[in-house]
Amino acid sequence: MTDDVKPDLPADKAADPPAPAAETPALPTTPPHPKRPSYVLLIAVAGVSLAADLITKAWALRALEKTLPNGDTYGTAKDVTSWFSFVLARNRGGAWGLLQSADEHVRRPFFLLISALAIVFIVSLYRRVHPRQHALKWGLPLVLGGALGNLVDRIRYSWVVDFIDMRGAWVKALNEVIAKIWHSHVVTDHWPTYNVADIAICIGVGLMAIDMFTSRRIARDDAQAPVAAAEEAVPTPPLAESPPQPPPNSAA
Repeated sequence: MTDDVKPDLPADKAADPPAPAAETPALPTTPPHPKRPSYVLLIAVAGVSLAADLITKAWALRALEKTLPNGDTYGTAKDVTSWFSFVLARNRGGAWGLLQSADEHVRRPFFLLISALAIVFIVSLYRRVHPRQHALKWGLPLVLGGALGNLVDRIRYSWVVDFIDMRGAWVKALNEVIAKIWHSHVVTDHWPTYNVADIAICIGVGLMAIDMFTSRRIARDDAQAPVAAAEEAVPTPPLAESPPQPPPNSAA
């Protein structure tokens, strides 16, 4: 009995090498969650706003309030320019004298509740701010600092210390426009007296209004980011190589 001997295959008949395994396209990974703003910035900006407000109010009470021999006090004015001065005012209401004449048992709880709700809302919203929402990231702490400053006054005095006073032709022109819509509005060149807390709140609200427009672009970019990542992750298939062509027959 003889062993079966397999004949050697010619070189052109040799077994083809195994084809490489097809590469599986990598699936796009979920981008990492963006880092949210830290409470450190919220506390720092709000703290600076609160400190500036309380310090300037303490100066106003010391420099602009005079005491009569009978113990009564009254506010005085210090003119800086013809249109800008410091005048001590006790604002028992809100902005533009809101609820100024309301009963103390209604006015005080109302403003305390509004201030507390605003503070809770700002603190809870801040951690959800997108890292690219720069206007909102700075606007919320400014509003928080201003709200805390006026809240301290309402707890301590039951009224808010206002001392910045302005007059101007532009104020009168603005009041004339308001009077055309609200006919009972009094036309004057005097802007309502305000304080540093009101300035911080107005700047913060302005930044929040800017964020209303810029945040739309941020949301649109975030929605397009996964699509762009998926397109980059899909590899481009290589071009198929054409088989070699035989050389042309030479003429005899």
